Amino acid sequence: MYPKIELHVHLEGTVRAATLLEVARRNDYPLPADTVEGLAELYEYRDFEHFIEVWIMTTHAMRSADDFRRVVVDYAGEAASHGAVYLEAIFSPAERISRGVDWDEIFSGYCDGAQEAEERHGVTVRLTPDIYRGAPQDVAETVVRYSAKYADRGIVGVGLGGLEAQFPPEPHAEVFALAKAEGLGSVPHAGEVVGPKSIRGALDALQADRIRHGFRAIEDPELVAELAERGIVLDVTPISNVRTRAVPSLEQHPLPKLVEAGVLCSISTDDPAMFDTDLTRDYEAARSLGVDPRTAFEAGLAGALCDEATRDRLRGLGNGFDWAEVPEAELV
Repeated sequence: MYPKIELHVHLEGTVRAATLLEVARRNDYPLPADTVEGLAELYEYRDFEHFIEVWIMTTHAMRSADDFRRVVVDYAGEAASHGAVYLEAIFSPAERISRGVDWDEIFSGYCDGAQEAEERHGVTVRLTPDIYRGAPQDVAETVVRYSAKYADRGIVGVGLGGLEAQFPPEPHAEVFALAKAEGLGSVPHAGEVVGPKSIRGALDALQADRIRHGFRAIEDPELVAELAERGIVLDVTPISNVRTRAVPSLEQHPLPKLVEAGVLCSISTDDPAMFDTDLTRDYEAARSLGVDPRTAFEAGLAGALCDEATRDRLRGLGNGFDWAEVPEAELV
């Protein structure tokens, strides 16, 4: 098994159906289905907006610090079984606040989970809370303030997620400037549902250090060249992009053209439980498009917001692994 870095995984979307049903029952939260099979049917998405609707509906089941801790530990164990050595995971605190959960309970729960995940599974986990597009300014600023408060416990950046077509990045410029001033990275979603204009806005207005998704940059050759020249990493999630119908099929994914043009593309699962995937399957999907595992690993290393000691350790793992011995297929 070869080592893998994952930079784009929503922790709320890693909860497998059986666990989600258990959590919902414990928290007395009504789900629209009460069986694993029923949830599987729910996870057949018409489009990206339908996926967001289902994501919000199901992830509200998590209510306590222990829920948040558990989701990190459980996913780290799953990812480790697929070779993960470093995760940069996303959680969305403002959505939980709207259901009456306390800010510190959310942040402490996820940070406790990151620490326990490394102790139990040997996977380094860093965290990048998301601000949802269209969030009121005070809510967005509070996400940043709490992210800074917990920076010594593994928070390394702030993201922007949600309905890309309805909410462009530019109105969020002020809050991302605040994040930068607090020493946090900027890792917004862009270029998944909307084209190059969204990516340009994330780069210019949000001072993006990395772009989550970004594959629609392929529609603008000048933007592709700039991404390659600046070494801006795109976090590509091939199977997710097919499941949400952001691309018509895996074979038509622009990933290989981006890599051929010199753009660094990391590989991730996005919401593995909700897209019926895992880290091996996404890496192998990228491999089927001609992106070899070492190239994906090194892109992940380039894009990680980790400290230099962690980067050096990961680099050592990559350099010390015999990539030539990776078998032709590792699909499970």
